[in-house]
Amino acid sequence: MFRNAVQPWHVLLVLVVCLLVFGSKKLPGMARSLGRSMRILKSEAHALRTDTPGTPERHDGP
Repeated sequence: MFRNAVQPWHVLLVLVVCLLVFGSKKLPGMARSLGRSMRILKSEAHALRTDTPGTPERHDGP
């Protein structure tokens, strides 16, 4: 049913619609914030995978 669902012209159409809706001034900022969010998500997922269960967390504060 979804065979060949995403064609190159679909991606182009989505990009054009985004450009029309958000404008050319806001798109770089949105891409930058999306990249930051992806980096944070990746680092948190990595931290969850490397965290061993049963080890207490250390808090260096009052």
